[in-house]
Order: sequence, then C-alpha cells, then structure tokens
Amino acid sequence: MQISQSVRYIGVDDHKIDLFEGQYPCPNGMAYNSYIILDEKIAVMDSVDKNFGEQWLDNLKGALQGKTPDYLIVQHMEPDHSANIALFAKVYPSAKIVASKQAFVMMKHYFGTEFEDRRIVVQDRDKLELGTHVLTFFTAPMVHWPEVIMSFEERENILFSADAFGKFGTIDTQEEWACEARRYYFGIVGKFGVQVQNLLKKLSALCIKTICPLHGPILTGELSNYLTLYDIWSKYEAESDGVFIAYTSVYGNTLQAVETLKTELEKLGIKVVVTDLARCDTSEAVEDAFRYSRLVLASTTYNGGVFPFMRSFLHELVEHNFQNRRVGFMENGSWAPFAARTMRGILENCKNLTFCETVVSVRGAITAENEEQIRALAKEVRE
Repeated sequence: MQISQSVRYIGVDDHKIDLFEGQYPCPNGMAYNSYIILDEKIAVMDSVDKNFGEQWLDNLKGALQGKTPDYLIVQHMEPDHSANIALFAKVYPSAKIVASKQAFVMMKHYFGTEFEDRRIVVQDRDKLELGTHVLTFFTAPMVHWPEVIMSFEERENILFSADAFGKFGTIDTQEEWACEARRYYFGIVGKFGVQVQNLLKKLSALCIKTICPLHGPILTGELSNYLTLYDIWSKYEAESDGVFIAYTSVYGNTLQAVETLKTELEKLGIKVVVTDLARCDTSEAVEDAFRYSRLVLASTTYNGGVFPFMRSFLHELVEHNFQNRRVGFMENGSWAPFAARTMRGILENCKNLTFCETVVSVRGAITAENEEQIRALAKEVRE
C-alpha cells in the first residue's frame, strides 16, 4: 500500500485472532501496522506481532527494493508491535534503533539487551532528519503504555500515532470507523483520559493531514471528526444523547421491568439501547455505557449482593474511569432486594455521577406499584 510517493505501508492483517489482548473479541481480525519512509535515510516505523515476523520482513524487503534501512523507530513496546525488534536487528545489523529511554529498558526485559551499541534515545520534540523528510517525536506516556512516543513527519504532515486512533479489524475490513474505534478506545486507552487530553494539546498546533495508527486504517481527508471524538471520549463526555440500560435477569421478571422502562422512556422521546450482560460482549457494553448520556442498571439480587455479570460489568466501568453520567437503578429480590444498594456502592467513588432518587424494587413479578416506580424513574432519568 502506498500512502505517498515516499511513505508505504508494510504491515500485516491477522484474520485468525479471536481475542485481542486475550479479552476483546475481534470478529473482523486485527491489523498490525508498520510503515516505511524512503528518503536519503530510510526509517521503518515499528514492527508487528511475532506470528507475522517473516511476512513483515518480506513486505519490508519488497519496499526497500535492494536498499538497507537506517532506522527502526519503536513507538510502542507492546509485543504486537515490538516482537520483531531483535529479528530486525539481526537482519539489518547496521540500522539504528530509535525509541524513548523507557522503551529501551523494556527491550532489556523482552530481548535481554538495550541495544547499547546502536540505539538513539529520543525525548519530547527531538527531531530526526531523513533528508527531505523530518520526524519530530512527541512523548505520549500512558497512551496507553508509559514509553510511548509518536512521530510527526513535517513535509507530508503525517502523524504516526502509535495505538491512538486505532481500531479493531483488519485493514481490508469495510466498516464504519467509529464503532470499533470506540470499543477499542474505551477498552484499551479509556482509563487514561487525562493523558489523552495532554497529547491532544500537544498535537493541536500541528497541521495533520494523515494519521497512521498501529491498528486499523490510515486516516485521511477530513480528520476533525476523529480528533473531535477523541476529545469527547477523553473528557468522558457523552457522545450520544440517550439511555443505555444494562441488565441481568434470571426468570424474566427483571427483563419485563426493563422492557416497561424502555417503553416509558421512548414515550418521552428518548433513545434507548438495552443489553443483556449475560449474553453480550462486555467490551460492547462498556462502550455503550460511555457513549450514551444516561445509564440504568437493572439486576437481580444474588448471594446477598448483585448478579455476577452485573458485578463484573460495574468493576469494568470503575476500572475505566466511568464518570459524568446520570445513573438509575432497578433491582429484583424475592425476599431481600439488595442489588441496587450493591450497585450504587460499587460506583460510589466514581466522579460526577448523579444517582436517581427513584429506585425500582421488584419482589418477584412486577406490580402496579412497580409500574408507578418505573414511570417515575423514566421521568427522573430524562432530566
């Protein structure tokens, strides 16, 4: 793939992966992106997952057309991008390795060496001249590892953005960017909103025309949409106005209460998305909790607390810095309904959450009193 006359794509698509990082389903596979800049000096931007080392070297060889690379730029040390550093170093012994100081420490852990005889340590806003192309490096700690750097090529206005602006799915997947980019962001980067905001401030002065992430498609054209979404996501603001209802139900009575609430909310003109936490991909549920402006949690009481799928979901939200939302509760407990109290307790220390006063408390099947509670909760959620 040719990004420009001098910049080419040499990454690989993984169509066999089932779980990224051992937890995120990848129905459309995963791309491990790598790039090459051809100039008086030749720079290779990152490597790929260990299972694709030979394919990557073949792609690199084809792009080099008999030339030898001068630099391997290591922006991120996660193994899906760094696994072939030692292999590259062996094949191209004259090439320098360029990375942050902390990245070289990590190389010692992974490869038993910090490549002391051939390394170039870069810091924030350091430059590397390749000829007509010049790379400026920007440190991006905790986006989403501490050693991360990004590279801006000044001549063609290309940002090599490490894992930022990435998504699930292979390069050849034809799908809307935002959906899988959102799930990727909140699952992998989302805890570090402050750090993403710091990065966006650094990048705001740049005239970026192309974004080359380490996962997903190369982004071109009107980039403001991608940058705006990253700004919204990293501020933990709602992207869409609506209510996300996450529920668990054992015998269908809690589900009936959820469906009644959905109907009442839709009568009020509110968009509603409903997810059964026992039967969904948790990362999709986390994505929707961050996407919508309001959240309702509905669960059966279980072992004197809350149903396991709900408990796991709530801990995922806390771990990823869930905040700035209105939250309502519905519970079911035949003899001792404790779910609402437990759910609220898990979320109690999250920032800027407004808890609805109305709690729908079902003791078995829903009653006329529960229906009144549901109508009251719908109106309160709407506020």
